[in-house]
Order: sequence, then structure tokens, then C-alpha cells
Amino acid sequence: MGSAQDIWTPYEPTAAAPWNLRRVVHLHRRAAFAAPWAQLQRDLADGPRRAVDRLLQGQGPGDGSAEFELMARTIGDAASASANPGRLKAWWLYRMLITPDPLGERLTLMWHNHFATSNRKVQDLVRMREQNDLLRKHARAPFGELLEAVLKHPAMLAWLDADSNRKGHPNENLARESMELFTLGIGNYSEDDVKEAARALTGWAIVGNRFGFLEARHDSDEKVLLNHRSPLSGDDFIKVLLEHPATARRLAWRICNTFMGEGVVDEQALAQLAAGLSSHRLEVAWAVETVLRSKLFFSAENLGTRVLGPVEYIVGGLRALELCDPPPSTLLLAEWTARMGQDLFYPPNVGGWNEGRAWLASRTIVARANFSAALVEGQLWHQARIPRVEELPARHGQAMNLHQSVSWFASLFWGDESVSAVDEVVEATQSVKSERPLARAVALLMARPEYQLA
Repeated sequence: MGSAQDIWTPYEPTAAAPWNLRRVVHLHRRAAFAAPWAQLQRDLADGPRRAVDRLLQGQGPGDGSAEFELMARTIGDAASASANPGRLKAWWLYRMLITPDPLGERLTLMWHNHFATSNRKVQDLVRMREQNDLLRKHARAPFGELLEAVLKHPAMLAWLDADSNRKGHPNENLARESMELFTLGIGNYSEDDVKEAARALTGWAIVGNRFGFLEARHDSDEKVLLNHRSPLSGDDFIKVLLEHPATARRLAWRICNTFMGEGVVDEQALAQLAAGLSSHRLEVAWAVETVLRSKLFFSAENLGTRVLGPVEYIVGGLRALELCDPPPSTLLLAEWTARMGQDLFYPPNVGGWNEGRAWLASRTIVARANFSAALVEGQLWHQARIPRVEELPARHGQAMNLHQSVSWFASLFWGDESVSAVDEVVEATQSVKSERPLARAVALLMARPEYQLA
């Protein structure tokens, strides 16, 4: 992977690593839930710099950002005011499907897993929606802004029992998880640090459904936390965490875990990215840009080595197949992501979802195959509208026989024709009588191992 000086240097196409459809698809599947054919071809022609520029700037296909935000806000307001968590999940999936800023939504999903908060305990859709909007608003910001906003929001305060933390009776939940999961990571603090941090956070409370500080509950005595000795407050605690070098490494790990494949980033690469984050005020936008522009991101060893999560699998398939106008029932999509193991707003615990290969249990693999069949059969739309996915090649001037069409869909999905996979899908399709053989072939492609990997 090269020396520490060139690991994260920008990618430039070479004969050994050309800017081809494979790498264009790779970029969009990792960072933007996939892309339709016309967008792939545009980015293929324009080159990697402009393709990455568009994602970083939030420029998706078409215009209408203001109209999208107005519609999304209207749907979100109604969902959070309802008593139905499914509607809030549906709202977020609508955003992911239609957004002109897919990277922004991908980062919001990353932060939802980093600051994993479950409505199972919070029991307040307004708070959960507000937290989601906070994650989106600060998704690319310096990490300190995001950390403070999340820790002081009522959803997190309720989730980690901060409201019961008071002088003489400290509750350690918020202190512990802030260090273990949100910043430092295990091994970089002691149990005494947890106790002292809990004392620093005393007085933090939910007042009038907003963050409040109750002086009478605060322990203002001297504390010793991570080698800092003073009457530390909750704000001081946040500052100590942000200045600790382990936080930069934890943040670098989270970003690499989101955008890089399994086993691609070694300790040297992680340390270099963490050092860069430290020198850039933990600015997430800088780190994301560094990763997405890098030689390592576009290297051969990074292609097809990351298992798609359920939300990525579902949203990416619909975006690639141009099935978002009109969109399917996002209520039904939310049910499907849960069946595949990712129930939005209900992570399994404060550690979030286990990602990577953990997504591919026997039950969830079956769910993915069943979803792909339901998609091509039109079962995701409430109205009697069967999306004719088999019409897509002709729409792009690719009218061909079955084998050629399957090859084209394979190129759309993972960037090359994968001859053996195409041959197997065509053979399996022809072995069963079907009124819509190409639609069945698309479902089989989406169930292939190649499709599970981005």
C-alpha cells in the first residue's frame, strides 16, 4: 500500500488502475447508495475529480433541492407527530431514495450507528426525528460540533439516563459510552475516569423537553479525569475528549469502516488519517474527502470488499434501477430493512449494529433474495403498478437479447459483466418458464454474492 506519505494521496487513473465503469460504480455504491446509468456514464466521462466533487457538494441527479426539503420536512413533521414509528422510518427512507445529497444521507446513517439511540427506550418520535436532523446537519462538520449537539440532545440524555445523574448519586451511562463508543474507545480510559466523568456530567438534565443545566445537581468539587485535575464540568469533559489523540483514531476508524473494505486499511493508514484529523480540528468533511479521493479507495484490493448493509442494499437497488419516481411504499421498505437486520431508529444496543459479514446470516440472506423478487414483481407499490425493470436497457439504448441484457444489468450493479455470473443467471432464468424472464434475471442478480459486496 506504499509509505505513510502516500497512502492517502489522491487517485490518478493509470493503466493498472484505470478510471472505468467498475470504479465509478464502486464510488457510488460506497458513498451514495448507488446511481442510475446516466449518472454513471456522466461520471465515467468527466473523470474521478468531478465525480467526487459532485458527491462532496451534494449534487445529485437533477435539481429541486428546495422542493425536496419542503416535501421531506412535511412528511417528517407528520411522521414525528404520529404514534407510528414505522412512519418515521419511512420518512428517512424517502429521504435516502430521493435526496439530491446521497453522501449526506449516507453519513447520517453512519452517525446513527455511531451514536446508536433506540426509540425502544426513548419512546418519543419527535426527539428521535430531531436527533436524526442533528446528525444530518452536522454530518460533515468538525466532530466537536456534532458530539456536543448529540450529547446535549434529549434523545441521548434519555437513552443514557443522564437525567438521573446528580451530585452524590452519579449515573455512569453517559460518561462511559461517551468514552467507550463515541470518542476514545476501549483501553484508553480507566474505571476511575468513568466515575470522574460521571461527576463532571452531573446537572445535565432535560428541562422543558430541551437540554438544561441544573446547578443544584452538579458536583463542583475537584475531579481527576484523563490526567486533568480541576472542578471539571460537562463542557470541560467534552473538551478533554476532543483533545485526546484516541478520539481522532476512533473517528478515523469509523470513517474507514464506512467507506473502506474489509482488511484494506492497516494500522499505518489509520494512524495517518487520524493524524490528519487532529491537524484539521477533527473535521469530518476533510477526512471523508481524503478517503474518497485516495488511491487506496480506488485500489484493486478495495473493490468489492465491503458487505452492503440492509439499507444500502435496498436503497441502492431502487436508485440504480430508477424506481424512485414514484417511489415504492417506504413503509414496506422499512419492514424489509428490519427483516434484513437493520431496524432504523431501533439499533440493538448502544454499540449499534455489527456490520460487515454479520449482515449475512442465513435468515437475512434469504430476506435479501425475497426482497429482490418482491421488487421486480411490483409488490412494494400499493397501487397496481408493476415496475417493468426489463424496460430499463432499452430506455438507455441497450435493447438486446436476454444474455446481453443480463450483462448490462451486471454492469449497472457492480461495474463489469462478470461473465460466469451472467452465464449462471441466464441459465437459471431459462430453466424456469416465466412470463418476464429478464425481470426474474434481475432478481437473481440482486441475490448474487457479487451484488452483496460494494
